[in-house]
Amino acid sequence: MHRLLLLSCLWLLTAPLVSSIFQRPTGSPAPPHLQYLLEPLHSTVHTQRGATATLPCVLRALPRNYRVKWSKVEPANYGENVIIITNGLYHKNYGPLSPRVHLRHSHRYDASLTITNVALEDEGRYRCQLVNGLDDESVSLTLHLEGVVFPYQPSNGRYKFNYHEAKKACEQQDSRLATYQQLYKAWTEGLDWCNAGWILDGTVHYPIINSREPCGGRLLLPGVRTYGTRDKQKDRFDAFCFTSALQGKVYFIRGHLNFKEAGQACRNHGAAIAKVGQLYSAWKFSQLDRCDGGWLADGSVRYPITTPRERCGGLPDPGVRSFGFPSKELRAYGTYCFVG
Repeated sequence: MHRLLLLSCLWLLTAPLVSSIFQRPTGSPAPPHLQYLLEPLHSTVHTQRGATATLPCVLRALPRNYRVKWSKVEPANYGENVIIITNGLYHKNYGPLSPRVHLRHSHRYDASLTITNVALEDEGRYRCQLVNGLDDESVSLTLHLEGVVFPYQPSNGRYKFNYHEAKKACEQQDSRLATYQQLYKAWTEGLDWCNAGWILDGTVHYPIINSREPCGGRLLLPGVRTYGTRDKQKDRFDAFCFTSALQGKVYFIRGHLNFKEAGQACRNHGAAIAKVGQLYSAWKFSQLDRCDGGWLADGSVRYPITTPRERCGGLPDPGVRSFGFPSKELRAYGTYCFVG
């Protein structure tokens, strides 16, 4: 009873202090009020590579002599790239997105941005800004691509890429360097990899599900471990690449082929030997499941498993398994081909 009375007294004494913490200080600026732009119902638009996506931006009223400016926010460069500017009657497109963007303009209050044939590099944050003299205001939206993150290293072993080489390597495998958000999401979905790799913003990380001695020790909690920002020219790590849905198909050709014969077998079918990112995409989005190792364009041999089983590597989780980079003269594998 005395304990309850003491707690009650303490609450009465501290309640004014607690409530004041959550009140906005007198004279502090209120959150910006949107006078002309409608706040979007959903600030994130989900899409896939090759699709058409629309980022909503609707006006509730048309001010006199206004302009609407769409731009893509680039945190790594601390800037924005202008995409399109309109005054409601005329518009002008800017930058590399120019051929693939237009205003939806389904009614006179609609300034929504439509992106056709969405590419991997389109993911990110966008801003719709109403320019109206002193009454400028804006809304921010995020374009999110559904996809898959995979670790990548070259044939000569781990920790060989500087940042620029890692970026190029991912692009050569039909992918791009992953963002931190993409890597984090992949970790929540089970990505467990002990080698550190570059991501798009120039930082270095590795995702751990099962804590173990070679990966920081058993006492560290699971998570995305970080080395922070590194020297893009001098420091060397692996890469974490991101790819999305394919506009095409990956399929397997049986045989005992060396690397050169594997490429020719695909060309004989009007296809090309598949890249690593294309195999991961087919595994993720088309549920490609084969127990056969096959050559890929980078000289590696891999196979995709969606239903784990004892005779297909014996590992309990789905994934793309790897035999590494065997001798290109070895006649022991089939090949994975891609036709667009």
